[in-house]
Amino acid sequence: MAHVPPSIKTPGKIKFGTDGWRGIIAEDFTFERLFKAAAAGAQILKEVYGPETGSNTVIIGYDRRFLAEEFALTAATAARAVGLDVVMSEDYAPTPAFSYAAKDQGALGAMVITASHNPGTYSGLKLKGAFGGSVPPEVTEKVEALLETGNIPEAPAPAELPTFNPWTNYCEALKHKVDVPAIQAAVKEGRLQIFSDVMFGAAATGLARILDVDVTELHGFRDPLFGGGAPEPLERHLSELQSTIRDRPNASNLAVGFVFDGDADRIAAVDAKGNFLSSQILIPILTEHLASRRGLTGEVIKTVSGSDLMPKVAELFGLSVHETAVGYKYIADRMLQVPVLIGGEESGGIGYGSHIPERDALLAALYLLEAIVQSDTELGELYKSLQERTGFDAAYDRADLPLGSDEAKVQVKANLSGDSRPTEIAGQAVTDCITTDGFKFRLADGRWLMIRFSGTEPLLRLYCEAATLHDVQATLAWAKDWAGQF
Repeated sequence: MAHVPPSIKTPGKIKFGTDGWRGIIAEDFTFERLFKAAAAGAQILKEVYGPETGSNTVIIGYDRRFLAEEFALTAATAARAVGLDVVMSEDYAPTPAFSYAAKDQGALGAMVITASHNPGTYSGLKLKGAFGGSVPPEVTEKVEALLETGNIPEAPAPAELPTFNPWTNYCEALKHKVDVPAIQAAVKEGRLQIFSDVMFGAAATGLARILDVDVTELHGFRDPLFGGGAPEPLERHLSELQSTIRDRPNASNLAVGFVFDGDADRIAAVDAKGNFLSSQILIPILTEHLASRRGLTGEVIKTVSGSDLMPKVAELFGLSVHETAVGYKYIADRMLQVPVLIGGEESGGIGYGSHIPERDALLAALYLLEAIVQSDTELGELYKSLQERTGFDAAYDRADLPLGSDEAKVQVKANLSGDSRPTEIAGQAVTDCITTDGFKFRLADGRWLMIRFSGTEPLLRLYCEAATLHDVQATLAWAKDWAGQF
């Protein structure tokens, strides 16, 4: 049988998308290219955050992907090459643990080897600032500009690196954010069951470490191929978690399932009946919990792809709402400017003004557990209550459409702009088009469709919220057919 060799693709420029630089291992993401990117990243972290911190140290962390430890050592070598001191993680951990470590240890920032929710063929590099969150776009632009000069230092001689346990201080900090004894009591009394699908990723053992109770954890072992899928908290990946919850022996108790992406900065949930709850639902539930039961206040930040339920719940508590482009770095930047209650994106990243300006899936899970225990109500019923209080009932879904070529991307973009822009979608007249990030079309019957290009993969992302799931699917089908012409 003849073997057809794979097509050889010349790597393009190193570009930082919505959260870091990512690429296919051995094609875009190689040891040589990582060394260059990490050296430039380390240099810019020093220039930007050195004066305010007085530090010369950068934290190096990693997830559970293929060659993660080896790539992390390459990033550490690159940081040393530009004259920085390095503190190396001794184990995998959630990305927010390394963001926390940067602030907790007074470092310049952190460089984390992870490709987040991307398939197992990818790896990546995330840059975190001294403040404990994703660096803003102007910082990654400086990194890209430095890479253009080509002035990459020589690798230094090997040296023994100081290490730290990334879990210890991070878990201790999270314990103080919620009423851990109340959650523990509910589990030990049999009132609450906790399920967790860590998707083979960095959230493995996380909830059990923090709560010291029984957690039914799925896919907790390391599999760099992620079971042949992608470690992304979407419903199509969660049939096992849903069936596990539906088939649990004690169906009368409060039960909840959490799902974490590959580096544990994104979350979704499954309620006691096995229904999928995206962050479009969780952010409103969390807003209500933090404002009503915890008595906290501050601005609610949503991305342009966030549900219309978010501002309606914020209005219940007199909270202002600020909307950003897609990408948590925009939320983090806003968090550094004004007092914030909660900031979140539809893809599962949620952060809090009471914590570092970073999305943190384990903290989201803890707050949700606290909401369940304090209200004695499971998540599905909490969501239903918010729908009733706001008078807002809608369905939401997202579809990803692979782009066949760069030419197709150009054609799609051209036909979304100017006079070529659709004036009718799925039988509904377009009443407005928001171009904060991509193109968000508001339609005559109140539904909306958003079309944007992924910042990390060759995909066209399609988002829709409408009165019914039927309307959502019909609108997404229209968008797929429309984009398929190009």
